[in-house]
Amino acid sequence: MGKGKKKHQGKGKHAHQGEDKGEGELGIAATPAGGPRPALTRKAYERELRRLQEELVQVQLWVQRTGAKVCIVFEGRDTAGKGGVIKRITERVSPRVFRVVALPAPTEREKSQMYVQRYLPHLPAAGEVIIFDRSWYNRAGVERVMGFCTEEESRRFLEMAPAVEKAMVDSGIILLKYWLDVDQDEQDRRLRAREHDGRKLWKLSPMDLKSYAHWYDYSRARDDMLAATDTSWAPWFVADSNDKKRARLNVISHLLDHLPYERTPHEDVHFPERQGAGGYVEPHCEYRRVPERF
Repeated sequence: MGKGKKKHQGKGKHAHQGEDKGEGELGIAATPAGGPRPALTRKAYERELRRLQEELVQVQLWVQRTGAKVCIVFEGRDTAGKGGVIKRITERVSPRVFRVVALPAPTEREKSQMYVQRYLPHLPAAGEVIIFDRSWYNRAGVERVMGFCTEEESRRFLEMAPAVEKAMVDSGIILLKYWLDVDQDEQDRRLRAREHDGRKLWKLSPMDLKSYAHWYDYSRARDDMLAATDTSWAPWFVADSNDKKRARLNVISHLLDHLPYERTPHEDVHFPERQGAGGYVEPHCEYRRVPERF
């Protein structure tokens, strides 16, 4: 893709364990060369997700213990599955350690600032994992395509971004950048499905509909972004997200491989005896209770 492919390779603490002989990492038959991928059952998906999430807890303990600073960037087209991957990363860890940053449109004051300025306060301090659901790369994507910045501003951003990321990495931040890749047909299917799902109507904004028509403009913007900002110190990793479940497992597995975390030994937990009532009596009062409708 671009300059230097040196990866910050982790120690792979989560290497697949307990696999059945002759089967792949998900406990299903291996895919024949050139053949279609076998179906990923819900049971296999949930089993593997649980194992990976247990490792993410180990990452949390390592980050807290060592003061490591981790920054993860997720980019991709609308419906690429960024939110689903982020949810699976964060749903079993502490929101005080794993924090998600999804900034709204800039204010008038922020528009007058140096472009990356609004993102800098959100970078991780010691003991934090910061996940950007879209990031400073808005300037290379949606802002460029939708005309919120000029071509010159976008070009200058692409020239500047590697140096800013080098400063981040030199300060001790572990920076990982993911582009989730979805094809036209799958994006079309997912967007149209939102129209009939009341839980997802908020994801079908006027901006989503407007950007829908600009597939190839986004493709050109993506290509320029990857070519200009894929560096040895902050490489881009592209994940096929046409299959959401596989994408989640693949990204989390890759993320774990690229973090040099050490597992924290598990110690047995001993619960103390509970105190006696000491004469306590439940009060006789009518609380405003939630109706039991289910």
